[in-house]
Amino acid sequence: MEMNPPRNKMKRASGFSLVSEDVIENILSRLPALSFASAACVSKCWNKVCGRILSRPKFASALSLNPSLHDAVNEVFEKVLSEPISPHFAIACIGKQFSLEVAHQLITQKLGSKVPVITNAASGIIGADACSDELKEIRWESSDDDDDDDQDDETDSQGDSLLDKGIVLVVGFVPGLKVDAIPLLRPKTVPQIALVDKFLMDISSFTASVSDCLSPAGIILFGDRNIDMKPILAKMDFAMNEETVIVGDATGCFLCRRADDSQNDHADTNLDAVALVFARDKNKSDGIGEIQFHVTLSTGVMPFGPQLQAVCVIAKDTECSWLTARLQGQYEILDGEGLLGDISDQFNGEESPDLYIGVVQQRECCIGTESSSRASLAFYEVLGGDKEFFIINGVGIKPGDSFLFYHSDSDTASSSCGDAYRNLANLKEESKRKNCLRPRNVEEEEVFGGLIFSCVHRGESFHHDTDSFPFRENFPGVPLAGVFCGGEIGRGSSSSISQEDDEENSARCCLHYHSTVYLVMSYVPATSER
Repeated sequence: MEMNPPRNKMKRASGFSLVSEDVIENILSRLPALSFASAACVSKCWNKVCGRILSRPKFASALSLNPSLHDAVNEVFEKVLSEPISPHFAIACIGKQFSLEVAHQLITQKLGSKVPVITNAASGIIGADACSDELKEIRWESSDDDDDDDQDDETDSQGDSLLDKGIVLVVGFVPGLKVDAIPLLRPKTVPQIALVDKFLMDISSFTASVSDCLSPAGIILFGDRNIDMKPILAKMDFAMNEETVIVGDATGCFLCRRADDSQNDHADTNLDAVALVFARDKNKSDGIGEIQFHVTLSTGVMPFGPQLQAVCVIAKDTECSWLTARLQGQYEILDGEGLLGDISDQFNGEESPDLYIGVVQQRECCIGTESSSRASLAFYEVLGGDKEFFIINGVGIKPGDSFLFYHSDSDTASSSCGDAYRNLANLKEESKRKNCLRPRNVEEEEVFGGLIFSCVHRGESFHHDTDSFPFRENFPGVPLAGVFCGGEIGRGSSSSISQEDDEENSARCCLHYHSTVYLVMSYVPATSER
């Protein structure tokens, strides 16, 4: 008689134990971010599979124009967390009619306490719509400048104004990098003094603690709209290595949260700026490749006229300067008011463009015990004239500084968009060339994300989506987000970013106007990666 084995001796494979790792990987790769994070905790096998799925950098972004802040935040989060991602940082740019404090609170609550976050009120946003995936460029003008008829044109079904309401959210996973948000503080007790040296020391200290160098790979910087960022950027340019890329918005209004929650108490200080710092991780595993930052510029200002020299400069508080000037190499003081009238007449009754002077400033820069003299190019808006004086927005010009006049120009902006397109096309072709030389068992180099910082005023005569054209045409399908602002930060090596100044001088410009700065992030796999 045949005996059946005891039930407790029978071994039956069931469930996922019968499924191969390839099938599990296919299933887990389709999970949204929160479910994916839970799946990674199920077992060692699943954790290994999840690590394989999320082994390369990832950049996720979404835009919403929902007039309800809570609904808009929910829409963009549903989109960016719809696929596996473990956020290392987040940037949110919102319309100015949304509450900055409430938006920041909603975003930080959804991301947990360990993710550095910057929430910024912007003049416009760029990104793929969370519902339709359509790429949109949305510029907002201040509601104070709009009349009632304009506001009536942009309303929802309840009659509420849609002006300045929207959000674009960026979430990034960047293995091989360590990220933190480092603030530039100004003590409330001594409001005239910003702690710039401490700010730079904090960036260096963070970088040194996680990396093998003192200068980070990249910085995304937001400056307060009421603060002159030119001297701050000049010091950062001096302090950072040539390879450190710096991009951002110099005219923001923002809140931030650091990765270490114990360092988020700023009760006795004001925030002048915040830097999202990307430092290379000295402890990354051998299988992780390298993330690279690339930057290029589309300028929107054109120089004209002879080179001039500042003679007498009178600073009026911190708001503006009155200066007299003469032609380089001559002694006669120019009639500032009359010269500006002549410039206005040159435009033949057309609407006058925005007028700037580009000042080459040779300054002694000191950080701690280190000092050096270097030249920088700084732009100042021309407000008007009074007899022999030019009235300039901002301070910092000194007698003897040389300068040229610049004016905003839509043709220059449109033409330089083509230059930016070609620069990014060259980057794409260089990446293709390198991939052709790679062994077959090594994954290819790829661009995985892009950010745009563009002047809100420069696109008034452009066709729709002109600013995003250079990136989206070269890298279709790659996530892209951006912000419209009034001062575009862009600093890269001399070979990667074009300058508005004449090529014969070595002055570098980090703060641009009527321009668009493109940040492209690419990933170079490790040679052992399979």
